[in-house]
Amino acid sequence: MLLVIDVGNTNTVLGLYDGTELVDHWRVATNPMTTTDELGVLYLSLFAARGIDKRDVEAAIVSNVVPPMAHPIRRGCRRYFDVSPVFVTSDTDTGIEVRYDNPAEVGADRVVNAVAAYHHHKRPCIVVDFGTATTFDVVLDPGVYTGGVIAPGLGVALEALIGRAARLPKVEIKKPASIMGFNTISAIQAGTVYGYIGLVDGIVSRILDEHPGVDFHVVSTGGLAALVTEESQYIESVEPFLTLEGLRLIHERLVARSAGDAA
Repeated sequence: MLLVIDVGNTNTVLGLYDGTELVDHWRVATNPMTTTDELGVLYLSLFAARGIDKRDVEAAIVSNVVPPMAHPIRRGCRRYFDVSPVFVTSDTDTGIEVRYDNPAEVGADRVVNAVAAYHHHKRPCIVVDFGTATTFDVVLDPGVYTGGVIAPGLGVALEALIGRAARLPKVEIKKPASIMGFNTISAIQAGTVYGYIGLVDGIVSRILDEHPGVDFHVVSTGGLAALVTEESQYIESVEPFLTLEGLRLIHERLVARSAGDAA
């Protein structure tokens, strides 16, 4: 089986694939201070809770935007699963062309998302990823990543508000019953959620305006994707495992290329 690992600034998502089937998945906190052994014990305990034998892992591929995590993940995979993980970088043959001033600056997760979205929809895509930052990435025919937008994530924006306003309480991120808040909590929720919906639709609208005549599919992913998507006038689908799928597709491509080179 294939172990796929998407390391984000706040959370790390792991998936285990048997062929094209996502057998299981987990979400854990990203801790840049973690050690190789702590990481290994964590991953093994997650596997054990699902009755999965670590010997079933035959390969691993990683998307990582937190540099300190690279070393413990690399060593952890080797020590506990006996596999050497592939890290997606600007030099990886992902199957799409990256047209960016400096391709190495593009987060691996953004390229991986573009790979999965274009593969699944077979048309130009705008990918909105709701993470610590909210990113908007554009991929055009015939599979060309052309750049995008980075905005503060919904959770980050809310934390900044609460942190700078002494009398405002911490609140759960959820859609209130009305755009009008009738108490402090619902007012904050309305401003946060509906304000963010406006941000998302406003940015997508401007991207569409810059690409007249292009028939985009707009897809969202990430932890808060469903919350915003149900109110967005542009987002057409929510694909929570888009990054994991992209990692699987890139792994398949690398294996096929390696087999071709060997032949």
